Amino acid sequence: MSHIRHLFIPVLLVLFSHTVNGQQLHFSKVEKGDSYQFNYQWLDHQQQPQTMVFSLEKTSLFNKFRNFKVYKPELAAKYISRRVVRYFNKNPIDDVRISYDNQTGNIVAKGTNMGSIKKAESKVAELNKEYTDAYMKKHWYQTFTTYDQVHVIKPDHATFASLSAEDMKPLKPLILEKVSIKNIRQATDYVLAFVQSIPYSPLESRVDSSGAGFNPPLKLLWENQGDCDSKVTLTAAILRTLMPRIKMVLVFIDNHALIGIDALAKGDETTITVDGTSYLLGEPTGPASLALGRLDEASELAISQGLYTAEIFH
Repeated sequence: MSHIRHLFIPVLLVLFSHTVNGQQLHFSKVEKGDSYQFNYQWLDHQQQPQTMVFSLEKTSLFNKFRNFKVYKPELAAKYISRRVVRYFNKNPIDDVRISYDNQTGNIVAKGTNMGSIKKAESKVAELNKEYTDAYMKKHWYQTFTTYDQVHVIKPDHATFASLSAEDMKPLKPLILEKVSIKNIRQATDYVLAFVQSIPYSPLESRVDSSGAGFNPPLKLLWENQGDCDSKVTLTAAILRTLMPRIKMVLVFIDNHALIGIDALAKGDETTITVDGTSYLLGEPTGPASLALGRLDEASELAISQGLYTAEIFH
């Protein structure tokens, strides 16, 4: 998030009234010492106005995930390959020379003994996986398989949500003034309406974007906008703060994302079952004001046809 450091000025006031989606009635943020105060007013699912005012520390706002960047495969491959070569420089295999080919980007094993070469190639594959996993974890990315078996790299939304739950603690007492923590549906609907009201920005293709456009929760609040992947991540972070032990699942369909809650469905409300648990689905994106269990037509169709990938949020 270092690219927003230029926004530090002595006093900052940003105000939006009657935003394009018609649900967020007011948003502002004001600098107050070492923190910023965020002020919201929106309409809930009953079209009743709701307000929430909370403060977030600058250190969290501007430092958390500040190194998160768009994933660039060529940079990742070069970094990993050089780590592999460095390993063999320290742990050589007799009769084998390991080098990095700058033109192809491949690791090359050369030698006169085929057995030694095969041994080296096997170790290269092992190290490549180990260093790739470590690189992805360090940069908050993960391998992801779409419902139609396309393998891509995307932000690790579940990890972003988990690591951001702590940052959402200032919201917890404010929300619990309005809803009962014992009423899962009521608490979830309150959070859904809040997130749905935040202005929407279009989702970049997960297959092609490599994380472009994704806003982690604090950045989403700061910018007061986010795509569906960003909004589902913020929703999961807030709900995890409210209900630490409840089971949740993140659901990804084409150009859209949903959240699933381990809660009882009523009537024809939409659910999916993952590893034996039934999850009631919700639409965090907006601008449509939809309560838990109600989806828009496109989402409903995708779920009914099995065109989704579910990711359990531990």
